[in-house]
Amino acid sequence: MAKPMVAIIGKPNVGKSTFFNYIVGKRLSIVEDTPGVTRDRIYADSNWRGRDFTLIDTGGIEPKSEDVIQIGMIEQANIAINIADVIIFVTDIKQGVTSADQEIATKLRKSKKPIVLVCNKADNFGTPDPNLYEFYNLGIGTPYPVSSTNALGIGDVLDAIYEHFPEKEENEGDEEIINVAIIGKPNVGKSSLVNKILGENRVIVSDVAGTTRDAIDSYFENEKGKYNFIDTAGMRKKSKVEENIEKYSVMRSLLAVERADVCLILIDAKEGVTEQDTKIAGEAHEAGKGVIIVVNKWDEMEKETGTLEKYKKEVYNKLSYLSYAPIIFISAKTGQRVDKLFTLINKVANNNSMRISTSTLNQVINEAIAVVQPPTDKGRRLKILYATQAQTKPPTFVIFVNNKELFHFSYERYLVNQIRSNFDLEGTPIRIISREKGEKEEF
Repeated sequence: MAKPMVAIIGKPNVGKSTFFNYIVGKRLSIVEDTPGVTRDRIYADSNWRGRDFTLIDTGGIEPKSEDVIQIGMIEQANIAINIADVIIFVTDIKQGVTSADQEIATKLRKSKKPIVLVCNKADNFGTPDPNLYEFYNLGIGTPYPVSSTNALGIGDVLDAIYEHFPEKEENEGDEEIINVAIIGKPNVGKSSLVNKILGENRVIVSDVAGTTRDAIDSYFENEKGKYNFIDTAGMRKKSKVEENIEKYSVMRSLLAVERADVCLILIDAKEGVTEQDTKIAGEAHEAGKGVIIVVNKWDEMEKETGTLEKYKKEVYNKLSYLSYAPIIFISAKTGQRVDKLFTLINKVANNNSMRISTSTLNQVINEAIAVVQPPTDKGRRLKILYATQAQTKPPTFVIFVNNKELFHFSYERYLVNQIRSNFDLEGTPIRIISREKGEKEEF
């Protein structure tokens, strides 16, 4: 990506995520008064003075911690430092300079990257806080007092990072990127799949269900195209979502579905389709997203002749409303068939945004009517007058009829199947809206 990358670094609970959310204008990072809430790198785009840039929120660094999750968070922060063009070092002005701040400052100086020092929680903005001068001792430069909660002083920080941006490239921000949400219940291998695709430990992977709390964006480019993979926290049954943080994670997952062009629904091959899987898949279907069913951990299954086809049949039996979605069997651990995902993603994304001309659509509809006559009821026959496409994502068609009450669901489903087969609309839901002639068109 050509856009400048800006990493937010600091110890836990200094307000990094509040600062991040204010700049990007969304509550993407979970903000909770608990240290260590943000665990992975979280990416979002923003703009300042006409320049697009990517902001990276990271988990708090506790340099001397031996906790497994905390060590993973430090690794994530280190990667963010390495890929960043500019680093924002966030500290807490009320705490003053701590030993953790000093260690982080030493680490950042070694990176040789431009650093903008932010002293957050300077809520009494009228008078200079005497603690501010102590931060000059970190040897990083001028400290900028800000109040992320009250949105004070942030413009000065953005001006400072702007001065460190590399020169703008001609093709900056021109990419056509497919947003791909990876969704599923906890511990089915979502983060492992992202890491296998990216070839790095992009997100923290552990055997503890619920390690991923935020929806995390990961940019990836290969010969097949440009993608933004959104790794989401596993969606649990509502009865098991007790913590506020868990509730926010489910909200982030649902928002990730909304942002996506294509949803990869990950299923554990050993467990098969569970009740929770059907609910998660239903969210993507109802949102009108392109859908691919991804059966993970296929390498751990015992196989014999016909195992794959039998498994497919069982999946479609339980996810009958996703009969249009392709199924691919992979292993995120070994990389088996992971490379084949990109062709499928491209096809499904194109199908979800496909637009069909009115003349071509009506030709298909008329041929379908000739093969199977519309239904009758008490001597009245349904007449299909004409059809047109109203929207994409998903393809939505308005069919004008003489009487909507005669347009039975079974005949609607027949027309959907005819449209799907004629235009090879694999992987996308198709929506039909019936209208009577002269009825107001509201989509």
